[in-house]
Amino acid sequence: MKKAIYPGSFDPVTFGHLDIIRRAAESFDELTVSVLNNVNKRALFTVDERVAMLKEATKDIPNIKVESFCGLLIDYAKEKDIHTVIRGLRAITDFEYELQNAQTNRMLSKGELDTMFLATSLEYAYLSSSSVKEIASFGGDISPCVPTFVAEAIYAKYKGESL
Repeated sequence: MKKAIYPGSFDPVTFGHLDIIRRAAESFDELTVSVLNNVNKRALFTVDERVAMLKEATKDIPNIKVESFCGLLIDYAKEKDIHTVIRGLRAITDFEYELQNAQTNRMLSKGELDTMFLATSLEYAYLSSSSVKEIASFGGDISPCVPTFVAEAIYAKYKGESL
């Protein structure tokens, strides 16, 4: 069985993330979308909220699992017996950062963990979770960026409402 991990913060999940998830799911028998619990990053949504949003957004893709993890990706991948990481690339600046991470993970895992890069579809090349949050914080229209239920959750967060 070919398995892969697509790790990320997904704060929030965007159409760009979903594009990568759908395309990666076509190449693997099982794709685990893993929400990183990064204690050093201030997130808009809790890990549980992000997991729930991803489960809802990917419920129509049968070979997807959504989980969360904390710690090193290489340890998580080893625990799950997964040897491929999926990463999306929007621009050359992403490549430089992602390449360094891929090389570090391969070295630390003693060659057991490889990274597969997927270029983001052109229609989502501009899109980032950070820009979605910034637009929403000023009341802008984020409907082209995220599923409707995610947009509603983001606007609710900025209004101080609980989910």
